[in-house]
Amino acid sequence: MHSPDDAEHLKRAAAAAAVEEVRDGMIVGLGTGSTAAHVVQLLGARVAAGLDIAAVATSRATAAAARTAGIRLLVPDERTAIDLCIDGVDEIDPRLRAIKGGGGAMLLEKVVATLARRNIAIADASKQVERLGARAVPVEILPAARGLVARELSRLGGTADLRLRGGDAWVTDAGHHILDARFPDLADPSPLAAALSAIPGALGHGLFLTEIDALYVAGSDGVTRQKRPIDE
Repeated sequence: MHSPDDAEHLKRAAAAAAVEEVRDGMIVGLGTGSTAAHVVQLLGARVAAGLDIAAVATSRATAAAARTAGIRLLVPDERTAIDLCIDGVDEIDPRLRAIKGGGGAMLLEKVVATLARRNIAIADASKQVERLGARAVPVEILPAARGLVARELSRLGGTADLRLRGGDAWVTDAGHHILDARFPDLADPSPLAAALSAIPGALGHGLFLTEIDALYVAGSDGVTRQKRPIDE
């Protein structure tokens, strides 16, 4: 088990390796969360040294950090593509299928990941798993659809808890709520992802099954890079 300081050191090492892929002229998607925060800091340092890029942020918190770091921001509204997205994960398996959304921004993270020509995941070694499912799958919902979505999640074999912050429902940047859903078996998450996407009022979910192209993971033996398997 890594100490918090060790974990942050590993996150930063993975972020530093991924940031090396950023080149002048790129539009870069910036993820949300503690690991992605290192990307923002490291890119800010490169921008200060002369790197010419623009970025699309996946949350208000990331946008604020990027402005502080001196990174020029674009809104995603009219973008049809961006060059590269770098973000953390909550869990990731050997096929680079991941669960994301611990920071509550998975809906816009998926939009930006889908816009990106290339997606890089960064993580410390504790996020690597043989099978997804130890972490809940976040589902962003319209508040009015909470009962409906919870019922459908139950029909899919899951149990759902409303995510709270300070005793009240967590409110996303877009004004939505989050149900954290747990399922007893995620050996084959693809049918579940399709079923979640089909629920009225479920706006997005944290299963990222095909988006990630490469993973930089930091452990006690350094940073390693893994590509998505060819058959994916």
